[in-house]
Amino acid sequence: MAATNGMNNSEHFSPYRADGKLYGFVCVVTGATQPVGKAIVAELAAHGAACIYACSSLPDEPYAELTSSINAQYPNTKVIGYPYKITSEEDTLALIDDVLNSWGRLDIWTSSTGLLGPPSITTTGPKDLYAAFETNAMPAFFALKYAPAAMQKTTPKGNYPNAAPKDAPYGSIIVVTSVAGTYGGCWAPAFTMASHAALGVVKSGVTVLKGTGVRINAITAGQIDVGVDLKGSGLKEMESGQFPPAALQDKEVQKRTIGLERAGRPEEVARVAGFLASGFSSYITGADMRVDGGAGVMNPLTVPV
Repeated sequence: MAATNGMNNSEHFSPYRADGKLYGFVCVVTGATQPVGKAIVAELAAHGAACIYACSSLPDEPYAELTSSINAQYPNTKVIGYPYKITSEEDTLALIDDVLNSWGRLDIWTSSTGLLGPPSITTTGPKDLYAAFETNAMPAFFALKYAPAAMQKTTPKGNYPNAAPKDAPYGSIIVVTSVAGTYGGCWAPAFTMASHAALGVVKSGVTVLKGTGVRINAITAGQIDVGVDLKGSGLKEMESGQFPPAALQDKEVQKRTIGLERAGRPEEVARVAGFLASGFSSYITGADMRVDGGAGVMNPLTVPV
């Protein structure tokens, strides 16, 4: 992360906080009402973030429930339910304007979106492919394009809980995607292609962000148990998920193909997001943080099709 020696000595310059806390930080989490997104909101709150915009595309998502559950544990973190179309350039700009007008700063942007789409190429049409790219990669692209300018703004200490001044430009963009972004064989072609595109945003972003003080990294998740029960679920419900349901693999298959012998949990993805948001990862950018329990090393086919 770019910084002068004077900035390095700042008490509040996040990458040099010994405790990794996010005091004063204003964060955006997309896909925040889904299992992984909820866990990320909770993790950032646990790190002491001042405000978290919990975003999703649907206006009828349980934002109030999420806000109350987080505030019960972390009363000093303000959680704001914010419905907006995450694939819309105009809506993304409006959200950033809202954040800056209300808080004067933006520090963390976590893009946690995804759409599995049809499970085979024979059932995949152009519209499915467009939808996969739009949902999996476009929100990360907009974050890379527009968030850094807002993250470079500095502010004095606010008068809200967990406040701290921002006296140097910095920020962290975190793209949560799938191990399908690194190889084939996970779910289906549209999902694999779109996941590669999301990872491409991160790889291209390092050069884009040179000199800004903003970092960008990816979390590529493997088999994550997001609580999808296939009983009574149709194929359409399954296709709309962010990750392939862990129930597609029985316990014996997981034990045989995953190094840690089980599916991961949403909070285990969120902990990596907390690390990438904090100063503990101050010299990490352009990285692919694989969270798959070792499955990719042992056997790249994490989900049989």
